Amino acid sequence: MCSHQLPGTHTDDRSTSLAHIVAAHPEQGWNLLCDGTIVFDDSGELRPDGRVVGPHRVSAAQLAVAA
Repeated sequence: MCSHQLPGTHTDDRSTSLAHIVAAHPEQGWNLLCDGTIVFDDSGELRPDGRVVGPHRVSAAQLAVAA
C-alpha cells in the first residue's frame, strides 16, 4: 500500500488524486487504489480507515447534452 502524503493538507481533506488503480473491477463498479481507498463508479469512496465519502453528484443542468 502506498502512503501518499499531500503537503499542507489535513487528513480529512485528503485527496486520492495521486493514488493509482491497483485493481479494477468495472463490471462490479469499483476500483481499488494503491493507498487502500475503494472508489465507486458513482464517485463515492470508502477510505482505508472506514470513513465513507459520499458521491459527488452534479445537477442535470450541469450535464452536457449531445445533439
